[in-house]
Amino acid sequence: MTDRFLQRRLAAIVVADVVGYSRLMEADEAATLDNLRELRSGVIEPAVMRHNGRIFKIMGDGFLIEFASAVDAVAAALEMQQTTTAVEASGDRRLLLRIGVNLGDVIDDGSDILGDGVNVAARLETQAAPGGICISGSVHGEIVGKIDDRFFDAGERYLKNLTRPVHVWHWPDALQSILPLPECPSLAVLPFTNMSGDEADASFVDGLTEDLITDLSRTAGLFVIARNSVYGYKGKPVDVRLVAQELGVRYVLEGSARRAMGRVRINAQLVDALGGQHLWADRFDRTVEDVFELQDEVNAKIVEALVGRLTIPAPRNRPKNFEAYDLCVRARLLTEESPQTEREAYMLLQRAVKLDPSYAEALGLLAYNRWLAWTHFGEPEDPNRRMAVTSAQKAVDLDPNDAGCRYVLGTILAYERRWEESDAAFAKALELDPNHADTWAAMSDMSVLDGRVADGLAQIEKALRLNPHPTCWYLCHLGQAQYAARDYEAATATLRRKETYRTNSRKFLAAALAQLGHSEEARREAELFLIAHPHFTIGHWLRSQPLRDAAVRDHFVDGFRKAGLPEM
Repeated sequence: MTDRFLQRRLAAIVVADVVGYSRLMEADEAATLDNLRELRSGVIEPAVMRHNGRIFKIMGDGFLIEFASAVDAVAAALEMQQTTTAVEASGDRRLLLRIGVNLGDVIDDGSDILGDGVNVAARLETQAAPGGICISGSVHGEIVGKIDDRFFDAGERYLKNLTRPVHVWHWPDALQSILPLPECPSLAVLPFTNMSGDEADASFVDGLTEDLITDLSRTAGLFVIARNSVYGYKGKPVDVRLVAQELGVRYVLEGSARRAMGRVRINAQLVDALGGQHLWADRFDRTVEDVFELQDEVNAKIVEALVGRLTIPAPRNRPKNFEAYDLCVRARLLTEESPQTEREAYMLLQRAVKLDPSYAEALGLLAYNRWLAWTHFGEPEDPNRRMAVTSAQKAVDLDPNDAGCRYVLGTILAYERRWEESDAAFAKALELDPNHADTWAAMSDMSVLDGRVADGLAQIEKALRLNPHPTCWYLCHLGQAQYAARDYEAATATLRRKETYRTNSRKFLAAALAQLGHSEEARREAELFLIAHPHFTIGHWLRSQPLRDAAVRDHFVDGFRKAGLPEM
């Protein structure tokens, strides 16, 4: 079609999409289609008609709508989100919309509306929260003083497949997907690419990445994302701008490593994702025996580039045996996954400690492993409890400057009811590394069980900011804190997230459902939890947990009993 048949004009475009439509269809196709028809006829079409718009395309659960005015477009979007649908459906089946609104140039070819104005609106829709609206800066400029509802500034964002940033505004506030930049320089270290071609070197390269993160996070004046949150990007092509946006940081370090013929070669580059420029790039070549000096050199150059001066924290204990280091790196990711992987990690750590008895991190992980074994994975209390205490204390004695060892000691001492020593260990861990997300998360557990629920919620939120894509136990502690705060709906939503569902946290989900009165579902979740954790009893939980507040203790026990978990 030639240009003379195309009509260009300025238009306000609304893109609306049903949240979780595929999941809803899979669960109940007929009911979902009925609900969608009622949503369209009872909510969307009346709002569009009242504000002088027209629906120009429907794609299953998605609606593309044109308005001549940005004010009309936003007013219609607000009406759609604020209108209570007449559809009678349970919480899990209720239809929620995400809506994006953009003002821009569009092309009308007679049968469809196309162009950049539509593309940006579609990208904005993906940024909106369920039940929320995301608008462009051009739209916001038109509605100021004309729309009563307040939109919140989320700044410039790089949207998928768009080369320029878009200034976005959100309604309502407090969107979990929008992470404000910290005031200090903020950094994410992406998993280094293994260039050796040998899968056996993968754990070595992962360990290199993790150690860089650990050392950088100890540097005063930096905000560093925890390792768990960056490993979701491993092996994937990434746009550093989108990574920075998802993790809430300005700077991204990416690189590659090769281990061959007794040498290690590293390429690394530091990118300002907001400004779009490379701040620093370098190549390094060392013998394998000098790998820790290499890590220190890379760390120093990054700190110098970001902070402008070298702020060198006290050195950490380094292993004397390289095989012990490899074993420890492999054990890091195994300990927390399941009772089966925990036992595999135990074997690796035993070998590491035998090879290098002075290796503090290996002893700290061994202590954490044995603590998990007797408190959560059903292994005998004796000798695991004693081994956990002894190994944790020895790790700190060997390396007083390792925040990870301090946090493990703080956790274990709390379970030994040595409260003051535990508090001191946690405080020292944060003094050594204020970015240590695991410490903040573990402190939340202790605060909640001490009855300081508000403190526990604040601490786990801090941990999740440092570790936005966490391991399962962070969400377990968040759900536990929400349960203790009697926010059972929030606890249920948290504990149903795929990252933690079907793990040790399931007992708290069962308790929360029981408190909501969903007795049948609570008992089903309790039964499923017991399949994976057949040794659990309420009595063992009471004896093993560092409970200091009677009201909190009784509240958890009440939920467990209502869910049908065994007493003894």
